[in-house]
Amino acid sequence: MEVLLELEGIGKSYPGVRALDGVSLRLHRGEVLGLIGENGAGKSTLMKVLGGVVAPSEGRIRIAGHDRPSLTVPEATQAGIAFVHQELNLFDNLDVAGNVLFGREPVRGGPLRLLDRRAAREKVEPLLRRLGADFGPDAPLAELSIAQRQLVEIARALAAEARIIILDEPTSSLTLSETARLLAVVKELRASGTGLIYITHRLGEIMDCADRVACLRDGRMAGELRRDEIDHAAMIRLMIGRDLRALYTAPARAPAQGGLEILGLVTSAFPARQLDLHIHPGEILGLAGLVGAGRTTLARTLFGIDPPLAGSLRLDGKPLRIRSARDAVAAGLYLIPEDRKQAGLVLEMPIVENVTLASAPLYARFGLMRRGAEWQASEEQRLSLRIKAPSSGTRAGALSGGNQQKVVLGKWLSMAPRVMLFDEPTRGIDVGAKGEIYRLMRALADRGVAILMISSDMEEVLGVSDRIAVMHEGRISGTLERDAFSEQAVLRLAIGSEGAGTARKQAEGVPA
Repeated sequence: MEVLLELEGIGKSYPGVRALDGVSLRLHRGEVLGLIGENGAGKSTLMKVLGGVVAPSEGRIRIAGHDRPSLTVPEATQAGIAFVHQELNLFDNLDVAGNVLFGREPVRGGPLRLLDRRAAREKVEPLLRRLGADFGPDAPLAELSIAQRQLVEIARALAAEARIIILDEPTSSLTLSETARLLAVVKELRASGTGLIYITHRLGEIMDCADRVACLRDGRMAGELRRDEIDHAAMIRLMIGRDLRALYTAPARAPAQGGLEILGLVTSAFPARQLDLHIHPGEILGLAGLVGAGRTTLARTLFGIDPPLAGSLRLDGKPLRIRSARDAVAAGLYLIPEDRKQAGLVLEMPIVENVTLASAPLYARFGLMRRGAEWQASEEQRLSLRIKAPSSGTRAGALSGGNQQKVVLGKWLSMAPRVMLFDEPTRGIDVGAKGEIYRLMRALADRGVAILMISSDMEEVLGVSDRIAVMHEGRISGTLERDAFSEQAVLRLAIGSEGAGTARKQAEGVPA
């Protein structure tokens, strides 16, 4: 197979940090190379080297048989390298053709050099057909979904005649059906001879599309897997040096009586369905279900964000009325939201202010904050949760996803949790950080906290939960004890007797 790209002995050093150490990598024509590794393993630095954003400290880059000590951004583009970033670099005020051909727009002759819109459409239309896009070159970008915008990014790479396309977490905001479409596009590009580097934490996607897997760990190449060697366990061992199953811990004791009882609850998502559920102190109750089943709406209703239409709550046998998030916090019922950046943190604030934000009155005297007590409480959480930051003065937005999640958790642990609602607790977090979150959840349960864990990760649901409740269109379709856990059992309950409706919602991307 023709070698499109070869990196040999790439190293990159910053003051006090060895980001890359002797990394060697090859990419062949018509190959999908899955690149995996925990956050901080060096993937982003390696891609910046390849994209010409940073120059390596040592090593060489060979593209199409030509050796280079480093690349600039224009040189990388000219060499046929294109990136499809997780944070899409598109212009909402332009149409699809304008985005695909940005910087290379066809123009008509004459002194004014006007944009040739017909020529632009003629260039872009076959690219969109090739990708199976359901929109045309004249479509305003602002009206497109995230999945459609991903296709625009890929079309832009094809318009630049890229021979090497790097996809960085391309499905992080896509539904299952949109993800399936993107993976089909990846396979079509591979068949046409394009070389692709596919970076993701979603190992199932790697298993689906990769011809080979390369793993970075602590800035070094930890190993590679051939196609016939690729499976979840092998990839996880490369990333963290051990089997993920070793991270799961059984409860220290049987669940206690009491906890949160949900009786006949009706949410705004499914006004014709009632829901009953009991979360015991000392247990992790996993909540599974297809996209659109109503899991996130349930969490928002329990936390007082969305008003219930009917039903009641009991906490440790006593009636509980929650009309607002303030009521939930006062009762010791706390939410770790699905989108920690938008709903769980103030990214521009330091760790200390995020940790004490919900309990600020505890650190105030005569209307003034007691900064010493506030700092002490935050530092206790930073150290006990092992948040990787120099101090509590570090800005939350500068932390990795796993450490941001720990800050959200620290905000509630500085108070007195009785019930914790975790909505997609490890979304966007690497495998090693997932293990830490799981251990923290188990420690909370062992302290007697009742935990509801909403997750779309089947491996997570089966591995971490003490019991599993499954939602189907706004109701609990069944619960499973640990000895009855299986992927098939969960899916049967998730589809339900009216599974066609939920499957249709999932395909259409209806939110949970």
